[in-house]
Amino acid sequence: MKIPFYKYQGAGNDFILIDNRELGIDHHQPELIERLCDRRFGIGGDGMMFLQNHPDYDFEMVYYNADGQPSSMCGNGGRCIVAFAKFIGVIDTKTEFLAVDGPHTAKVSDTGDWVSLHMIDVDHIETDGDAYVLDTGSPHYVKMVNGLAGKDVYHDGSAIRNSHSFKEKGINVNFVEPMVEGFFVRTYERGVEDETYACGTGVTAVALAMAKHQQQKGHITTPIKVLGGDLSIHFDYDGKVFRNIYLDGPAVQVFGGEVEL
Repeated sequence: MKIPFYKYQGAGNDFILIDNRELGIDHHQPELIERLCDRRFGIGGDGMMFLQNHPDYDFEMVYYNADGQPSSMCGNGGRCIVAFAKFIGVIDTKTEFLAVDGPHTAKVSDTGDWVSLHMIDVDHIETDGDAYVLDTGSPHYVKMVNGLAGKDVYHDGSAIRNSHSFKEKGINVNFVEPMVEGFFVRTYERGVEDETYACGTGVTAVALAMAKHQQQKGHITTPIKVLGGDLSIHFDYDGKVFRNIYLDGPAVQVFGGEVEL
């Protein structure tokens, strides 16, 4: 059967979205999702999402990586599905929805193309040599480097993701370089197994790790530049727990169409 879909992007992180409230699509089909996310033989995307009804929330977000496997939380995906929910009339400018890591609240602009997403609290950051390891809804490795613009992120990110320490469960790898204001970040994502233009949980992890690295406390706002544009993270940190974490940025509909399942 043919079903409608929409393509969204958040700072270049792109996703296929389907309104599954009434369609009843059985989406536990890894090969189908991998084919639809393929950039040559499908629609193309870093991941695929299904918006579904939930009795206790405005909607439920079900997310799959481009390899067709269920994923942990996707920050930019969360922002894009909020914009999509507004577009199809499920919400207005505020929402509470359920994702794989629990409930999230979000605000979306009147124009529907800018979303502020509340992320989960973080109370634990480990170190791995001079790198930081933490979970912001998805597991992340954060490493500061010089000359990031010319770095081979695919090669170096894949090497860390597939190292003995992380190969079994996988990890997203973020390389960070300070800027005059904020940081420049490039990310290798597990599940996509490539560099993406942005990663929402990744830039969130970077902002928190850098606050710890610089021994900052209080209310902190961190601008982040990624290959696909600009994002901003703001949060409160008391030296022990990161709270009130928000990921802000664009969430734009690119096109819509129909696809044969």
